[in-house]
Amino acid sequence: MKRLVWLALALMVIAIGLSFAMLNPAATELDFYFGRLALPLSLWLVIAFALGALLGMVAAVGIITKQRWQLARLRREVASSRDELSELRKLPIRNSP
Repeated sequence: MKRLVWLALALMVIAIGLSFAMLNPAATELDFYFGRLALPLSLWLVIAFALGALLGMVAAVGIITKQRWQLARLRREVASSRDELSELRKLPIRNSP
């Protein structure tokens, strides 16, 4: 069911994007410092979206890597604590006066 909702949402976004591209076929010229480039407005938007997604993923790589290292460290600590607890349970109980 969840996949069906995501598929319907993706198809709706694609349909809206295609209708936007059909309604705005005129080329839009952007002036960069090193030259000019004329492309349809819909293509400029796709390029901007793709660059934004790429930069977002690059920015997230550092955070994800840090969290994975932290997770591995915490798992090692838990394993060490379990081993220590297991060893402590094997020790005899001393009666104190």
